[in-house]
Amino acid sequence: MERGRVTLRGFTRPLRAAGLLLALALAGCGSDTSYDNKPRPPEPIVVSASISTRSVSVSPTAFGGGPITIVITNQSDETQQLTVETAGAEAGITQKTGPINPGDTASMKLLVTKGLYRVSVSGDGIKPGRLAVGSSRPSSQNDVLQP
Repeated sequence: MERGRVTLRGFTRPLRAAGLLLALALAGCGSDTSYDNKPRPPEPIVVSASISTRSVSVSPTAFGGGPITIVITNQSDETQQLTVETAGAEAGITQKTGPINPGDTASMKLLVTKGLYRVSVSGDGIKPGRLAVGSSRPSSQNDVLQP
């Protein structure tokens, strides 16, 4: 017997088995499936709408396409229901709020595209407001802390 010489004769079989298990585990981790990394939509913007006894006021009146939230306040003396619809003859969206009591607020979420929109109520003599939507706003893909 030689002194100072270390052999791995007793350890080779367990090492081979461990290596084989590691190779199988790593082979299972890969995936051939691919997917499109689509950019996020633009960051939503908030649009304010106010219903008075004379008209519907909207601010801002012009912006780029994408998701919006309209916050509506009813400053008239009657319960109102706000309608946002594509202006003109082209097919588009029509979306309504529920009844908004005098002095109360409501909100509505929309995904708008390029075009003109009419913002109206069913009350007599209340002039509608207008929204002008331009080209789509840029993606919020590289903005941090986005939902």
